[in-house]
Amino acid sequence: MFWTAVDLYMKTKARVATKEKLEDGTGMERRHLAHTLRLDGVSKHYGLTKAVDKVSLTVPNGEFITLLGPSGSGKTTILMMVAGFYPPTRGEILLEERPITHLPPEKRNFGMVFQGYALFPHMTVFDNIAFPLRMRRRPLGDIKRRVDELLELVQLTSFCDRLPRMLSGGQQQRVALARALVFTPDILLLDEPLGALDRKLRASVQVELKLVHQRVGTTFIYVTHDQEEALAMSSRIAIIREGRLVQVGSPHELYERPATRFVADFLGRSNFIRGMVSKVYDSGFTYRVGQESFQQSATTGGVRAGEEVLIAIRPEKISLTEAPLDSAANRVAGQIRNWNYFGDKFQSTIRTATLGDLTAVTPTWRCSVEPVDSRPVWLNWDDDASVVVKDD
Repeated sequence: MFWTAVDLYMKTKARVATKEKLEDGTGMERRHLAHTLRLDGVSKHYGLTKAVDKVSLTVPNGEFITLLGPSGSGKTTILMMVAGFYPPTRGEILLEERPITHLPPEKRNFGMVFQGYALFPHMTVFDNIAFPLRMRRRPLGDIKRRVDELLELVQLTSFCDRLPRMLSGGQQQRVALARALVFTPDILLLDEPLGALDRKLRASVQVELKLVHQRVGTTFIYVTHDQEEALAMSSRIAIIREGRLVQVGSPHELYERPATRFVADFLGRSNFIRGMVSKVYDSGFTYRVGQESFQQSATTGGVRAGEEVLIAIRPEKISLTEAPLDSAANRVAGQIRNWNYFGDKFQSTIRTATLGDLTAVTPTWRCSVEPVDSRPVWLNWDDDASVVVKDD
């Protein structure tokens, strides 16, 4: 049902893109061009406080990019500057290389979806969705047709006459999404839109929102502090910390090759090992921690013998066994300090003499060592399972 609705919306959008007339009444067809957004050294200062500091970012047309960071990191401030609600202290915001920094929000043709939905409580679902078109003085027939299409897209056709208070949180969020898409915005801005939903409903709406993006092709700029949400939905993720852009890349790139300790620890979970490089060779290097020696592949490169190195390794890339694995490049003995059962996986904290506490995550169905407190185990990982990161 959902796919049918989305396909219908896509066909309608294509028809609107080729037939929609200019508002000046010339009868010329409006041409929907690609809209690349670029932030060039954008900053927002409040006195001595740098809420956003020298952020430069290019968002190609049709991308689903997520601004991800802790609360207070500046990601919503960036979104509000893109929307036109906050003027930058310095820097430029450009759309197709045309400055829009000082353009008011109503002139930018951007849609906006908030965490609090921002629906008009006295208006029906139909009227809430129709509101942007009425403000643009569209003909009544066009308004009804477009609203009906968006209602079917978000699967709320039978709810068109209800007031927002009669809807669930997920349904209200769908109304907000439909209202933001009804006028075919150049870019859709979403500020933690799923924050008010429970975990199970969030997962369901994430899937639907990603499907809508894939089908409509509108650029989505999404703000969240939820790492799993960012990984599941985004084409790219821009990680923000203390107002600065730390790293940008695809979810896979950032998860597998974080550049800094902060990224490795914030996007998912990582163990960190600090050692001294002892030998460098073509395919990698060895490093020592106390009396133990470990191997690392050269995929990250740039290290020299005698320098300190910081290694990050994801818990799921460490295997637990009763005896050391001969096939593993790295092995260290330890003892289970504590463990947790999550249904599909065990998460264990292992105390080691040399590396301190390390966390390992093992799928329940392939856990070869039953977790028991104080049980002796071996931790094993390959030389390409870990990555060199910069210290913060």
